[in-house]
Amino acid sequence: MLFSLCRSLSAIVLCLLTSVAAAAAGMAAPSVALHYSNKAPLEDLKLFDVVVVEPDHGYDPAAFRMHGGDLYAYASVAEVQPSRPYFKDVPAAWQLARNGQWNSIVIDQTPAEWPAFFAESVIGPLWKQGYRGFFLDTLDSYRLASKFDEAAQQDGLVRVVQTLHQRYPGIKLILNRGFEVIPRLKGQVEMVAAESLYQGWDASTRRYEPVAQASRTWLLAQLSTIRERDGIPVLVIDYVAPHDRALSRETAQRIRSHGFAAWVTDSDLSTVGIGNLELVPRRVLMIYNSADSPGLNYSEAHRFFQMPLNHMGYVVDYADIQQPLPQGIYRDRYAGVVTSFPGFVPTLQQRDLSRWLHRQMAVGMPVAILGDFGLFPDRSWVENAGIRAQGVETKGNLRLTRADPMLGFETPLPAVDKDYVPVQITGKLAAQATTLVEFRDQKNQTFVGGALMPWGGFLNDPFVMTDIPGSDKSRWIVDPFAFFTRALQLQPLPVPDITTENGRRLLLAHVDGDGFPSGAEFPGSPTAAEVMLKEVLEKYTIPQTVAMIEGETAPYGLYPQLSAKLEDIARRMYKLPHVEVASHSFSHPYLWNTSVKHGRFIDNPEAEYHMNIPGYTLDLTREIVGSIDYIRKRLAPPGKPIQVFQWTGDTAPSAEALRIAYAAGLLNINGGDTSISRLNPSITAIGAHGIHKDGYLQVYAPITNENIYTNLWRGPFYGFERVLETFEMTDKPRRIKPVGIYYHTYSASKQASLRALRKVYDWALAQPLHPVFTSEYIRKVQDFHTLALGRDGAAWHVRSHGQLRTLRIPPTLGKPVFEGSQGLAGTNEGIEGSYLHLTGSRAVFGVQAAGPAAGARQPVLLHDANARIARWTAGRSDRSVEFELQGHVPLQWSLAGMDDTCQVRASNRVVPPQKSAAPARADVRNYRLNDASALIQVTCAAR
Repeated sequence: MLFSLCRSLSAIVLCLLTSVAAAAAGMAAPSVALHYSNKAPLEDLKLFDVVVVEPDHGYDPAAFRMHGGDLYAYASVAEVQPSRPYFKDVPAAWQLARNGQWNSIVIDQTPAEWPAFFAESVIGPLWKQGYRGFFLDTLDSYRLASKFDEAAQQDGLVRVVQTLHQRYPGIKLILNRGFEVIPRLKGQVEMVAAESLYQGWDASTRRYEPVAQASRTWLLAQLSTIRERDGIPVLVIDYVAPHDRALSRETAQRIRSHGFAAWVTDSDLSTVGIGNLELVPRRVLMIYNSADSPGLNYSEAHRFFQMPLNHMGYVVDYADIQQPLPQGIYRDRYAGVVTSFPGFVPTLQQRDLSRWLHRQMAVGMPVAILGDFGLFPDRSWVENAGIRAQGVETKGNLRLTRADPMLGFETPLPAVDKDYVPVQITGKLAAQATTLVEFRDQKNQTFVGGALMPWGGFLNDPFVMTDIPGSDKSRWIVDPFAFFTRALQLQPLPVPDITTENGRRLLLAHVDGDGFPSGAEFPGSPTAAEVMLKEVLEKYTIPQTVAMIEGETAPYGLYPQLSAKLEDIARRMYKLPHVEVASHSFSHPYLWNTSVKHGRFIDNPEAEYHMNIPGYTLDLTREIVGSIDYIRKRLAPPGKPIQVFQWTGDTAPSAEALRIAYAAGLLNINGGDTSISRLNPSITAIGAHGIHKDGYLQVYAPITNENIYTNLWRGPFYGFERVLETFEMTDKPRRIKPVGIYYHTYSASKQASLRALRKVYDWALAQPLHPVFTSEYIRKVQDFHTLALGRDGAAWHVRSHGQLRTLRIPPTLGKPVFEGSQGLAGTNEGIEGSYLHLTGSRAVFGVQAAGPAAGARQPVLLHDANARIARWTAGRSDRSVEFELQGHVPLQWSLAGMDDTCQVRASNRVVPPQKSAAPARADVRNYRLNDASALIQVTCAAR
């Protein structure tokens, strides 16, 4: 029973109540979730309005409330376990019975002092922690006693609820059962919950089983009475094995058919179940071997496999085969599992890996194997995966008989040599397989190098990627987007997109301070910093972020004789309103994690780990927090925030360095190394969004800096102009990255590099882009990793932190429907589908197969804009709207659904549309203002 499960501290639960149906009185209840895990995935659970948690686990209800949801605390009314802090204060005379199954004491509800004790000792501390809602459990536990007065116990329960309302005005209560007392608590109960209407859990046999018809009939009558007589929303919680999503979905639908809110979850309530809303899993678990590379940053899994998944909307978590593989991986949060092994994993891990993968396959978790299996598939793979490797012998040369169209993506399939060992598809799964690479030998035996299987798919080397001899470049043989889609059986979804806002590609610029004191090759021998200030920052008034190296500018750094001059230049930079303040460390560490040595640090004990500042030993806190303090106190204007830290050197911080940055409230960026160009036209040269280490996210720079394009600053010094190729190739055929102008101060030290820099800026300003500060971009990437996406039948639900404002709707999903939607402002067509503009942190919308018919009545919508929507308010009809744009440069925007009857006003004056020689759409009008922010009203005649 739920009240027993919710009591159990060993199996903490957070019970999820979703999309509660309207009560008979017509009042719609919030979507609610209960999940007692000590690591409840609150970022996913924010999809729901209310999340009930075990409060002893240290969650912060105030922080959760900031994003529109509410944390409720679980509280047991009629039972207490000895582990609870208030147990010692419970008088022996109040202890009515013992529940041996859960090692708890049943509390007598009749003592006059009990309601006040419960209010003060149980609810009081939680109220102080910020909880304002409570899930009251074990209301019927008095029936476990051998003798009790039913009426007296129920009177006691009523007094408890009444006392809570008296002591804590505004308190919100969800009651688990307590059917008999509900009529006496009018207006004091937000929702009534019950469990096991169709599917239940037998704690004695530890089995999931259907509910008997007689029990269902009785419970259905009780719940219908509460809904119809008392007008209180009802939640039904049923139990299904966590891997059986189909049965969970079916059960939830049956519960909803009665007008009840549904929540179908596992017996421990430790997974995200299915109710009126279903969370769409956006996580992929990547299994890799840390022994294959110096660190995760340098693994094939991260360098090559993560980016396509990120672009498709998925967050990648990593599991190292050198550690125990994670348990409890289900389809509630994970869309699939990918393995990435360049070779065999250690022998001691092979059996565990094999069994773990087979368990995932058995419970319906899609598995994609790229590269090597990591082991030699034994007989168990025949039965569990349909793959035979043992005893497979080829006769003579192999001839290619089939190659799926997804192969030959960036380079043709390689010819196989005599050492290549394929596998065979066999057993009952063979008929359901689709081969990707197929061979036949001289005896006409069939072998494969990859196939799509009912459990997922595999593609072995050498058909995944190839290295270009004599270089560090690689090429994809298989189309990773196609392979992941088909092997992981991914369905179309609205993709959270970090490249675009309001239909325009983002533009950001950030500068690392390296070379600030360097002499520039210009008349008068100015410093590079002076040239950058005059020729770049003062001329290009778009948002820019500049990060200083304390050791270069401070009087106790490397250049004390120049410090006064350099600090003055920095102050002049930071006084510019379009320049954001950032730090590039104290001593510019070249290697942030000394336990992960790579490159020149492997065999060179003399290699410097940071700038040689006399008397200084590397200290992470000093580098991060100390440099921020220096810039705040000596360089930044009073009150101007400094919130960005830009990684130096190898840009591969340790988890500890990231922890320090997060603890200081800093945003962080750099790394990623996206440098695709015509010389290296491969998406292997496009980095991921970022990387998690021990739960801390490092955000990557969208595009790499000029150091790469200038051969590590050895020339040609005009080389940075080739970043324009990168900008173009990360926009088409897929927009994978925003435009990111990223360089060092030393780019202003030479005429050739300064000309290249100007060329890059001039190109960017000529494009229809959306300028943002680096801090704004970082927050979008963070939001990508935490955004919750759900479904309610045909409708999609989105909840985020409001920083990421674009969903990319793939053509296979359809066209967004604006009628009846929430949180949408418009759409703009792109190569990979529609860019859907969000107005804030929440959205609800549907999709349809095709757009509106020609001549159909169209609402006024935002087509594109170079600024953020601060407010969007529809008028009395869909032919009028008022909205506020807040940007950083003079406003440009366009509106769809317009005609000659429409009028646009801003700042109490009419704004005429811009003249266009050949508009792409007759209903789109373009507008401009010299202001960077404006409140805009649109009115059109009704059709």
